[in-house]
Amino acid sequence: MALANIALAFPGVTATDRRRVCRASFQHLGLMFIELCTVLSEPPERTLDGIALDGLDHLKNTMETHGRALVLTAHLGNWELLAAATRLMGFPATVVVRSLDAPWLDVVAERLRRKAGIELIDKRGALRPVLRALQRGRLVALLLDQNASRREGVFVSFFGRPASTSKSLAVLAMRTRAPVVPMFIYRTDVGRHRVVIHPPLPVDAAPDNERAVTELTQRCTAAIEAAIGVAPDQWLWIHDRWRTQPVPPKGPGA
Repeated sequence: MALANIALAFPGVTATDRRRVCRASFQHLGLMFIELCTVLSEPPERTLDGIALDGLDHLKNTMETHGRALVLTAHLGNWELLAAATRLMGFPATVVVRSLDAPWLDVVAERLRRKAGIELIDKRGALRPVLRALQRGRLVALLLDQNASRREGVFVSFFGRPASTSKSLAVLAMRTRAPVVPMFIYRTDVGRHRVVIHPPLPVDAAPDNERAVTELTQRCTAAIEAAIGVAPDQWLWIHDRWRTQPVPPKGPGA
């Protein structure tokens, strides 16, 4: 799955280089698991000492102007450490999550998130809790790099191929006029990480019609694609990102 996805994303890259990226991505996942186990057993201050922030002014200016923000992120770098990193930013944070497929891993992930002191909202029935979190002036983070069902998603371009992507973030941004701030984390060394905070994405003042939702979702997806390009070996290539595909048009007389 990982090799197939890397080939889809980088068709011009040699098979040798694709295998190199694939191998490095698995090494990254293994190291990530070890780092998270360490986080569970050490004081939070030690974890925070290994995290640097770039672009914090973008977030501070956004919060000063709007008093709330939607955070766009992805399964890139050690993404679970973003929860801990919000403590360095100085703003209360909420993360929309779904239960992991492996129950034992879900328990570990929830312990990590609780230890970071963030508010968790289950993806199912998240609308009202998210709206309340925004009203309370919180950062609300959503990961937008996973395959979405036809009912939940819109098709946008991701590495040049149509990818069904959740429209939830775009709908929330347009209904609440909350700015969308892209934020990603990268490992720079063992136990050392860098959070990059980008300027907020433009959100159209138009009502949340289907075209406007798709356009904003495309901008979000383009931001994720660019972030992956910085460190392709730190993205979750084992996910079947292009599983849902557009229905082929019916031929004449069908």
